[in-house]
Amino acid sequence: MARRIQIHQVDAFTNRRFTGNPAGVVLNADGLEDTEMLAIARELNNADTAFILSADAPDHDVRARFFTPRTEVGFVGHATVAAHYVLSRGRESEGRRRQKSRAGLVDIEIRGSGVERRIAVRQSRPPLGRELNDRERLAVLDSLALASDDLDVRCPLQIVGAGSTRLLVAVRGHEQLKQLKPDFARLTTLSAQIGAAGYFVFTLSARQSDCLTESRMFCPALGIPEDPVSGNAHGLLGAYLAHYELLPRHGERASFSGAQGHYMSRPGRVDVELEFREGSLDGVWIIGQAVSIFETELTL
Repeated sequence: MARRIQIHQVDAFTNRRFTGNPAGVVLNADGLEDTEMLAIARELNNADTAFILSADAPDHDVRARFFTPRTEVGFVGHATVAAHYVLSRGRESEGRRRQKSRAGLVDIEIRGSGVERRIAVRQSRPPLGRELNDRERLAVLDSLALASDDLDVRCPLQIVGAGSTRLLVAVRGHEQLKQLKPDFARLTTLSAQIGAAGYFVFTLSARQSDCLTESRMFCPALGIPEDPVSGNAHGLLGAYLAHYELLPRHGERASFSGAQGHYMSRPGRVDVELEFREGSLDGVWIIGQAVSIFETELTL
């Protein structure tokens, strides 16, 4: 019997087409085999494609599986934003739902309505890992064509995250971001050696007045030389900035916005909100808009 699935192409963390971070979204994917999901993701050729399935337990409303053109991954922030932008079409009011993936449960909020609605994704507090030693630090800097003087002295090179780790590298300004010349082969080798799947290079001297940070991210070990706009990495950055008291707090909350993608001609923006409980970070929201590029139907 022929099976029909709906496929959407969505740009996340933007409200302008052909900017932000593109993702595939496949609805009514319950009948697909793993090999079919991988083949569809490979055909769409986005960094990530979200496959939406029915809930299989009462503790969540929807399931999602995420595939790169190479393999399945546990969770993808921008693809989650893209998926729930599609799922919230036609809804007149704000709403909340829970999504299950291989990485666990996350809460989703639809904030606002219409084309200006924002998708907010809450994750639990990400762990801060170890700082690099001097030998590792110099190897990373050399692989990015950075010198020690290019770094922001307030921010150590540190691995953050659990299942999807990133090395956070703070530079003094946007000139350092612009001049990066990553050696992808060396960065791939270093990922295995230091235990970080990607490198999130950021500055606290953003050019946009309404953004605290500007950044670039490189994940060649995952098959992504440069990622346009990363929601996950901005969530990790929020935990990092809070730890080093570089983020103003207002009671039990803190927030900032980050710009990314300009050096790929795909500018986007991620809004981040942090929730604290009894002085400690409790959860992180990554928030963004999205815009539809096309939708089609595939018969298998």
